[in-house]
Amino acid sequence: MNDRLDFQERVINYVKNIPWGKVSTYGRIARACGMPSAARHVGYVMNRCRDRDDVPCHRVVNRNGYLTGRLHFDTPGTMEERLSGEGIEFDNIGNDMIKVDLDRYLWEADSE
Repeated sequence: MNDRLDFQERVINYVKNIPWGKVSTYGRIARACGMPSAARHVGYVMNRCRDRDDVPCHRVVNRNGYLTGRLHFDTPGTMEERLSGEGIEFDNIGNDMIKVDLDRYLWEADSE
């Protein structure tokens, strides 16, 4: 398997393991998957997987907790609705700035 596909599979597997009611960030996932400078590539993988029921892409936020991937879902509110349905609360900063409290909701594979 080439490195790119291997990385993609590691990203998908990591995201599949993010627990209900928790989030991770693009950068943390990239580091955990062995490519610390590939946060943007994690975003590309999430964009390709957003319609897969087995990959909870809505649980991936940016390094500050903002829902930057929300525009890639069916509607801009889908990501927020899914996270809210898992009990995650938000800090709304203006109309377009929706933020998750990473101190409260961040999950990392080695934290359990």
